[in-house]
Amino acid sequence: MTILHADALAHSFDYPLFNDVSLSLDAGESMAIIGVSGSGKSTLLHILSTLLVPDEGTVTLLGKKVHSLKERHLVKLRKDDLGLIFQSHYLLKGFTAYENLEVAAILSDETIDEALLRRLGIEKVISQKVTELSGGQQQRISIARVLTKKPRLIFADEPTGNLDNETALEVMDIFDEYIRTNEAGMVLVTHDEALASRCDKVYRVDDQHLVQVK
Repeated sequence: MTILHADALAHSFDYPLFNDVSLSLDAGESMAIIGVSGSGKSTLLHILSTLLVPDEGTVTLLGKKVHSLKERHLVKLRKDDLGLIFQSHYLLKGFTAYENLEVAAILSDETIDEALLRRLGIEKVISQKVTELSGGQQQRISIARVLTKKPRLIFADEPTGNLDNETALEVMDIFDEYIRTNEAGMVLVTHDEALASRCDKVYRVDDQHLVQVK
């Protein structure tokens, strides 16, 4: 089942970023988007994840053309079905790490997976304030928070950027297991081509076009 489809996307800021971008993702699949800095890969991710509206083209998520949805339906889609992971983390700074996960669990009516916390190596810091944690620890908390809500689509912008290589590989293992087990999907933006190659599909933003390289 196709859970993400984008057709003829185009977007620009002060200059054109990309034109005529089309792609699709089925349930149980992962996709990586690579490209040089400034090529538009993060902007494309923001469009696919409903945070930006393209200048041209359409995005369909889970059978819904997202940019024609009413705001309340779009908010519900984001809350119930989408998981977004960014380098900036966007954790609730006044809360402990565990309280951040509790908020996600309450909003999604899910439970916190203690085994996931151990695999991410954050079980011993979970009661600390977010501001007391390192960048890598905050990154792993943000990953745990997203997986706690059991999204059908994960959008991740450099989710391993603050992690050492061994931990990054473990995180990719966790993503892969989650996607296969839950018939979910993931769109990953990364500069790391080795990590990108682990995805089912790999696209490169190059000279304003999207080229599939795997």
